[in-house]
Amino acid sequence: MHIPVLLNATVDALAVKPGGVYIDGTLGRAGHAREILARAGAGSTLVGIDRDEQALEESAEVLKAFPEARIETVHGRHGDIAEIAGEKGIGEVDGILLDLGVSSPQLDESERGFSFQGDGPLDMRMDRSRGLTAADILATGDEASLAEMFRTLGEEPQARRVARAIVRARAERTIATTAQLAGLVERTIGRHGAHHPATRVFQALRMAVNDELGELERALDGALPLLRAGGRIAVISFESITDRVVKRFFADHAGKTVSLQQGGTRWEGRLPRVRLVTRHAVKADEEERGMNPRARSARLRAAERV
Repeated sequence: MHIPVLLNATVDALAVKPGGVYIDGTLGRAGHAREILARAGAGSTLVGIDRDEQALEESAEVLKAFPEARIETVHGRHGDIAEIAGEKGIGEVDGILLDLGVSSPQLDESERGFSFQGDGPLDMRMDRSRGLTAADILATGDEASLAEMFRTLGEEPQARRVARAIVRARAERTIATTAQLAGLVERTIGRHGAHHPATRVFQALRMAVNDELGELERALDGALPLLRAGGRIAVISFESITDRVVKRFFADHAGKTVSLQQGGTRWEGRLPRVRLVTRHAVKADEEERGMNPRARSARLRAAERV
């Protein structure tokens, strides 16, 4: 069962208005979208975007509970949020949600290749209709590029060592399954602490396969101009690297006031300007972390266009 993370905190941060217009850029199983529609009520509009066709099929059943709302679901990428809004005739919106990372159902299905908890093909594509798989990247990347990927996207301290081991192993046998990769990483760097040693490597591969940083940056750039004055954007991230991108982006648009030598002040920052709704990242409380382990790494940030 998929449990939406930081549900009430996220929808509260969006300050949902009756009859409002909303975009869920990462619809998933519509857990957050359902709560947005429940609060927005009759006459509201929701555009839900997701790369995963299976998620769109399942969310369609959930969204049938809101016949008095205009609901459009789109098989696409949240990086294309501005273009999709234009295609759907959406001008200004009251709120935008991005729930980043991989969903619980994707992790639980071993054939998707996102997790080493069960053995499956090294796929990791959120959209299985296009792009390279994780196995493709492991088979073609040289040692330097693999190490850079593990270091930057996974923040793996032994990135070079892991990359070297992969290049050596693939010369003898194709690395095609999650169990193969997880076992190779564990043999290479050993097991230390509570987390599996392959955790960072799997994160880096998943983010590379789906271009998650590029998609996030495009989504943020496209989202802010869509917000009407007073409209809000909320972003949930699960890795420190994506949380830093969101934090920096919001800070740049919130800007700062600087004192001038000749007297007075001036605002400096990127446009459109926003007000930070969350000064610090909002985290799940102890009760939610106990009910939903995935919530432990969740970080929510929100901003309002001014």
